[in-house]
Amino acid sequence: MNCLELGPYTRASGEVQLPGSKSISNRVLLLAALSVGDTIIDNLLDCDDTQVMLKALEALGVSITRTGRCYKVKGTQGAFPVKSTELFLGNAGTAMRSLTAALAVNHGAYRLSGVPRMCARPIDDLVDALRQVGALIDYLGEEGFPPLAIRPVQLAIREPIKVRGEISSQFLSALLMALPRIPTVHGDAVIIDVVGELISRPYVEMTLRLMASFGVVASHDKAQRFILPAHRQYHSPGYISVEGDASSASYFLAAGVLGGGPVRVKGVGHSSMQGDVQFAQALSQMGAQIRQDEDWIEASAPPALNTANSSSAQSLRRLMPLDMDCNHIPDAAMTLAIAALFAKGTTTLRNIASWRVKETDRIEAMATELRKLGAKVETGADFIRITPPAKLTSHVMINTYDDHRMAMCFSLVSLAGVPITINEPECVSKTFPTYFEHFCRIVRP
Repeated sequence: MNCLELGPYTRASGEVQLPGSKSISNRVLLLAALSVGDTIIDNLLDCDDTQVMLKALEALGVSITRTGRCYKVKGTQGAFPVKSTELFLGNAGTAMRSLTAALAVNHGAYRLSGVPRMCARPIDDLVDALRQVGALIDYLGEEGFPPLAIRPVQLAIREPIKVRGEISSQFLSALLMALPRIPTVHGDAVIIDVVGELISRPYVEMTLRLMASFGVVASHDKAQRFILPAHRQYHSPGYISVEGDASSASYFLAAGVLGGGPVRVKGVGHSSMQGDVQFAQALSQMGAQIRQDEDWIEASAPPALNTANSSSAQSLRRLMPLDMDCNHIPDAAMTLAIAALFAKGTTTLRNIASWRVKETDRIEAMATELRKLGAKVETGADFIRITPPAKLTSHVMINTYDDHRMAMCFSLVSLAGVPITINEPECVSKTFPTYFEHFCRIVRP
């Protein structure tokens, strides 16, 4: 087993240029591939998940070339040329969900599979919604989960489509991007009704903004009913730059708070389309000093922490605890679970049921590893409650469960002045292959 020893550190400061957003990168790749015209994509994230999407699109007949940090995607005018193929999508949820919808309306025969964990992540809400417009999709293994077989069929939309919103917003985003390509039987609009609460709404807003960049403008009524134009083509904007990854920013902003700071992340700011920039507000509620501009955010510890003798875990434990609904920042909320170790009371993170169907069951994985450090942890179907110990356990080995966010989150524990070991740190290649290089540049004993 590969492992990485970190710490003990007590200080962090510096600047980090963020890689491109994974969520934006994979959405832009798909929209560019479906467009009329060619698209130059700048600052596309280079990681496992985007490589999965790039390889899948190329297998579907999309021409993609790279020059330096830019990719040129030749649009297919709304229809992938390859009408029959098998795609292995690893554990890339954004690729599996969005391509399932895009291929269901492509009049072809496809098989989509992934790693065992992907085949344990539910997809039935998306499949049920697509079947409402006539899509022919079969489960090849357990009902409700990949792998999937998609059969060719002519589709038409006859009535509003219903999709559940409480498991993953990616199901709705996949429908939003795919369904404008289908004609309607009555009227000229596609209507999608969300059943139940829509989680991670900022990710859906991101999808809508990116669709508008490619010429398809949709509207919604309080995020419960979405109205799309029917039988429309996407048109390339010609050039689009991917903003920095706000989820990745959370680790460095937290490092700035836990290690004194300041730490500035460049590539996202108050104009970002990503909901995870709201993580900075959560840090502010814990007492952090936050500054931001158009394309950067900077975080520092509360004034009481930035003293010459703030060098022990005990002196660091002065952040305010939180009791927070994390529906809008489910990924960045994991970083708050680590910040809870530095709080002077119990932190409760609520409305995080989606953690259970991610790369691992993140609620149980987080609870298991936090307990190793001495924290008292309670969990439920959709919450985690963390009470920090008087003193963190030293020399803990952190298991990462092949989950990139577990590895990046727990690296922050080393800023408590205790050494830790991260098992299988290479899992960060899913979204941020150079994470530990960036982290080690800003921390010091």
